[in-house]
Amino acid sequence: MTQYVGILDGGGKAYGVRIPDLAGCYGGGTTPESAIADAMSAARDWISHQNIKGKAAPKPRSMAQILKTETIDPKQNEIAVIVPVVLDAGRTVRASLTFDAGLLAAIDAEANRRGLTRSAFLASAARERLELV
Repeated sequence: MTQYVGILDGGGKAYGVRIPDLAGCYGGGTTPESAIADAMSAARDWISHQNIKGKAAPKPRSMAQILKTETIDPKQNEIAVIVPVVLDAGRTVRASLTFDAGLLAAIDAEANRRGLTRSAFLASAARERLELV
């Protein structure tokens, strides 16, 4: 997992996160948590788009580097936050997992209802959960 520093701002019912290392990459939401989760998704998409164009993702700067070079105004409700980004490696790996039989049956039923394989369903659920961190 890669971690970028974002700048969270806002208040009330609107929050935004900009990621200085990813030019033009923003996330937004009605809470700070939802804005950060949206920024995580936006960063993953931003980096994927760069990869499609044959460009590598920028190396994330440290929190100390960001604090030295970016304007962060606490009077404007701005704070620095960590934006974790989970990137696909482009290859699959087999893993052996153990579940309670009832839970596995529920996973399989929901995956089937959505037209997904068990693996695709679990990968999607894991991505969603990682974005809520």
